[in-house]
Amino acid sequence: MARWFLLTLVLMVPGLAASEEVVLGLSSDQVSITTSFDGDEILIFGAVKREEPIPTGPPLEVVITVAGPSDPITVWRKARKFGIWVNSDAVEVDLAPSFYAVASSGPLNSVLSNTEDLRYKITVDRAIRSVGAPSGIEDTMSFTDALIRIRENAGLYQNLENAVAVDQQTLFRTAIEMPANLTEGNYATRIFLTRDGQVISDYETVIDVRKVGLERWLFTLSRQQPLLYGLMSLAIAIAAGWGASAAFRLMRNG
Repeated sequence: MARWFLLTLVLMVPGLAASEEVVLGLSSDQVSITTSFDGDEILIFGAVKREEPIPTGPPLEVVITVAGPSDPITVWRKARKFGIWVNSDAVEVDLAPSFYAVASSGPLNSVLSNTEDLRYKITVDRAIRSVGAPSGIEDTMSFTDALIRIRENAGLYQNLENAVAVDQQTLFRTAIEMPANLTEGNYATRIFLTRDGQVISDYETVIDVRKVGLERWLFTLSRQQPLLYGLMSLAIAIAAGWGASAAFRLMRNG
């Protein structure tokens, strides 16, 4: 059952010559992963406070990103050899977020310029860092594209265009689905205000995603006492197998 985690944002947007300030308030900044965890929905909403009237010209746009912990990952390409599929070429992606969602109030290519995207690394492909690759592989970008495609299909990468509602250039809101297979760690949440493709204000905070209860105990045991964890897992597997076998015999004899 999904729960709601509300992030209330008050963004101080200046006049043309005034300084900018971002003020953030959180009603909940933690996601707890339990044995029954099946995902959550994060509701992000806020308001824009101004010292001056709304500027004329291009309307205000909002872009919001939520990024999970980043780790290096090896992407393999399979090739058919001797009638079977085997791993062939591989590319090491230096850093890729375990979860990444970007929500915007309009199409990203219209609310955000390529220069600003390159500067802040907002879109999914910009959030992935892949510096080098083996010299024998020419189509290295296809490996990054494959990683994005696989994680999009798993719900871990989300491109949510036109998903942020902006009312009267003052109030905004969006909802982001967090899948059940989340990685534990800090999830950086960034909010960008843009006009004519240019970022005029940004702010970053963190949502803490942690295992609790039995999940926390098992996770800690597997890291701190791997031998005991392995023996316990083996004992549970043997007991489960014996129990299933005994139940089957009783059903057959009955």
